[in-house]
Amino acid sequence: MADRRQREEPGSTGEHNRGGVFRRGGDPGRADAFEKLYRSRESEQRVVGETRRLPPADRVPPHRPKRRPTHSAGREYDGRGIKRRAQERRRRRVRNTLVVALVLLLVVPGAFYLWADSRLERVEALQDYEGRPDRQPGTTYMIVGSDSRDGLDDQQVQDLATGRAEGRRTDTIMVLYMPRDGDPTIVSVPRDSYVPMAIPGYADNKINTAFADAVCGTDEAGTEVCGGPGPLVQTFEQASGVRIDHYVEIGMGGFVDLVDAVGGVELCPEEPMADPKAGLDIEAGCQEMDGGTALGYVRTRATARADLDRIQRQREFFSALIQKASDPATMVNPFRSVPLVLAGTDTFMVDEGDKLRHLASMLLAMRGGTRTTAVPVASTPTLDGVGSVVLWDEGRSEQMFEAMRTGEPIPEEVVED
Repeated sequence: MADRRQREEPGSTGEHNRGGVFRRGGDPGRADAFEKLYRSRESEQRVVGETRRLPPADRVPPHRPKRRPTHSAGREYDGRGIKRRAQERRRRRVRNTLVVALVLLLVVPGAFYLWADSRLERVEALQDYEGRPDRQPGTTYMIVGSDSRDGLDDQQVQDLATGRAEGRRTDTIMVLYMPRDGDPTIVSVPRDSYVPMAIPGYADNKINTAFADAVCGTDEAGTEVCGGPGPLVQTFEQASGVRIDHYVEIGMGGFVDLVDAVGGVELCPEEPMADPKAGLDIEAGCQEMDGGTALGYVRTRATARADLDRIQRQREFFSALIQKASDPATMVNPFRSVPLVLAGTDTFMVDEGDKLRHLASMLLAMRGGTRTTAVPVASTPTLDGVGSVVLWDEGRSEQMFEAMRTGEPIPEEVVED
């Protein structure tokens, strides 16, 4: 059978039989739609022999490579690490700032503590001697108010009505007792308590005699022993059987400075009080007292019970001072806390083994709540050669001291106003 494609038709040229030839109709002088798809655009046609001119260098825009995103959302690299180095510098600055701040927080308070601790005046108050009580479960502080005029100028002596007595004596003896459990108690020891003396050559006498530096005796070794902190502590320990762990003493000048440093204390006399000898003239009722007024308030004996009333006022004042000094408004205020530390370390006298942290512990222990009482009194007779004295109630005072020796709270039945 003959192939129809091999048959010749009239007018045929036979070009349709050539391989790869595609014939299309239409006007051969014009490009059809199919040709337009493959013809180069005029913008892509280049004129042979034409020179390409580059723009001037000052008109060429800076090369800014396109930033490529990384796998972390929000982070970009610009190809040169500028942003990364800036972030690292910021991190180093923050880290260095934190390190410096931490060093200041650790070093500055430590340096201030060491400096303040070095300002404390120290004395050998807690001495070892034969028969001294062993260590006991509770903690005790002996707090002594000295009438020393050291540090007072002539104007202050006149304003405070202290006089110019030489040496030092004490009108205030208190023992802060902190049991193993429970609130601490401030125990006032009447200055006229009639007890055996620790000074050689002296028999029973008023307990404050053991503190007077003018009272001296000679021991068996021929050494002169005069009154002071050591004999006072020993006299109390031997009379009570209670061991003293810490010793704190403050003079009149320091007393005034402490009160003024905390901005005064509120005290509440029940009746008007006037005593020229103590420089005191106040009305009844609660009132804010500055250092000078508070000093006269705790010194005066111009009341019905004389020294016993003064003991009660001293406890009232000491509690008010501790509450004011340990108040957060005082502790966080540098205009109050710094003068308080300066006044305290400049005027406190402590035992050689005591540190500033022991004073802070005393302050904090009394912050929560402190009972106040006194050694129970039986009578106040007048003895030849000694004068008016205070005799302890043997049964009730022994009950108090036994609790202190064993670290137990003082029984309520022996606590008195």
